[in-house]
Amino acid sequence: FVSYYDYYQPEAYVPSSGLYIEKDLSINDEIEKLRLSTSSALLSGRRDVIVVASVSCLYGMGNPEAFNSSVVQLKVGDTIARQALLHAFVNALYARTAAEFKRGSFRVKGDTVDIFPAYAETYYRISFWGDEVESIEHMDPISGQRIEHMEEMRLFPANLFVTEKDQLQHAIHQIQDDLMQQVDHFRNVSRPLEAKRLEERTNFDLEMIRELGYCSGIENYSRYLDGRAPGVRPFCLLDYFADDFLLVVDESHVTIPQVRAMYGGDRSRKENLVEYGFRLPAALDNRPLKFEEFEQIRGQALFISATPAEFELELSGGVFAEQVIRPTGLLDPVVEVRPCENQVDDLMDEIRIRVERDERVLVTTLTKRMAEELTKYFTRYDIRCRYIHSDVDTLERVEIMRDLRLGTFDVLIGVNLLREGLDFPEVSLVAIMDADKEGFLRSTRSLVQTIGRAARNVNGMAILYADKITDSMQRTIDETARRREKQDAFNKDNGIVPTALRSSRDEILAKTSAVNKGIQFKEGMASVKAAEEAVNYTSQEDLEKRIRDTRKGMEVAAKSMDFIEAAKLRDLLIELESKREKR
Repeated sequence: FVSYYDYYQPEAYVPSSGLYIEKDLSINDEIEKLRLSTSSALLSGRRDVIVVASVSCLYGMGNPEAFNSSVVQLKVGDTIARQALLHAFVNALYARTAAEFKRGSFRVKGDTVDIFPAYAETYYRISFWGDEVESIEHMDPISGQRIEHMEEMRLFPANLFVTEKDQLQHAIHQIQDDLMQQVDHFRNVSRPLEAKRLEERTNFDLEMIRELGYCSGIENYSRYLDGRAPGVRPFCLLDYFADDFLLVVDESHVTIPQVRAMYGGDRSRKENLVEYGFRLPAALDNRPLKFEEFEQIRGQALFISATPAEFELELSGGVFAEQVIRPTGLLDPVVEVRPCENQVDDLMDEIRIRVERDERVLVTTLTKRMAEELTKYFTRYDIRCRYIHSDVDTLERVEIMRDLRLGTFDVLIGVNLLREGLDFPEVSLVAIMDADKEGFLRSTRSLVQTIGRAARNVNGMAILYADKITDSMQRTIDETARRREKQDAFNKDNGIVPTALRSSRDEILAKTSAVNKGIQFKEGMASVKAAEEAVNYTSQEDLEKRIRDTRKGMEVAAKSMDFIEAAKLRDLLIELESKREKR
């Protein structure tokens, strides 16, 4: 259960420049199917459901009661008018089709109705004898062959946001009342532009809701559609679980701060939209959960981290279970402290030893400038190295880390990006420069996480360059030694020989196939920007290439949160597609 957007540019207003950026998005159909499958499984009553989710599970969703009340249940022998069944499908947000039969649609042929669940790979065929359900068959959409005969079926809605008709009418009245209040407020404070803007936009949305049951940006009215009071939290995935569910939080020392930060970032953007008359105040209630709300509904939780933060330790009363034994038998790295004097020359000697063994090295510095300067210095001595820090864009970071594994270069130098989740079996040495400079980047948690990057290699080693041993260093050294002792004793008792897991070149390339697409995006961007002023294209093929490159560039800009650039590229894309249609 993850975010289902391939491309997402949220609605935003930049007061300093007067720039309004309309919401634009592209939904991944496969991920949407998985999200619906998750919700359906959770509400099916099954007790064996495991959901792997990102923090997007804390963003607003439809009311689980409304979702559940729109479920269509049917048995062989049931008496139901065919037209009534079709109405039930429509209420569950399925669309009738006479053309392409795909997920989320149904079709009618005489006394037979085919319905394709939005969350499945197969469909149901329902045959009628008058008003009686004669048979229900499970069908393969590719071959058209029957998979099995069924006695009953249960169909969940095609969308997570389901609203009953009575609630929809009530919501429309509430929106109208709140609109009048907010328009009066703007007029009373002499802001006629905002009053006019809000009135026009909201009335347009209301007309769409009356006619179609939805509108663009309907999530901004979710509070009305769910029947929630102002300020009450939205529903989220956790509301779909049974009361006794278990929540497992991986890398909790990073995930929990993420959860804390979500609400603030979302609210600051929406406050501008409300303040300048683009949205009703109710839009502020379409949001991720506040941390306190997450705490109230999370139930029993298991926090997993090599370096748990104060929050987790306080919550558990300082009691925790340890998992220090690896299935591979690998030990935590050997830790050495060496003086800062001649640290660069000493490190170069260590690097050359690793290069001869076809192993890789990670080096962490205190500043971006130091990382760049050290890279230049090593390069002069024919050491193949790259640097990585926050100024390096996301796609390039992934490309750099892939090339390190492939052996395109041997040394990766960074600041604070060499911590969680970097599993490099090829890395046998982690060097920490200026390890005695106590602070966030040299705290016990940072040191333990950074040293852990060498724990995937049989020859794992960490060198801390320092002129004194700080409290953080001592705690790190003691903890690593304690773990090594435990791991070594277990290996000896059980006759385990440590073995590293090495991936083949093909496996590494397969895992990072998205990088190649990203490189194509960036290469395309150069030609897009150079061609922005161009009016004529020499061939249809050239125009098609410009359209592809512009779309990819727009997606990259949105993922990088560069919404202004994404908006420019979106406008260019519309212009290019218009040219294509005129040809």
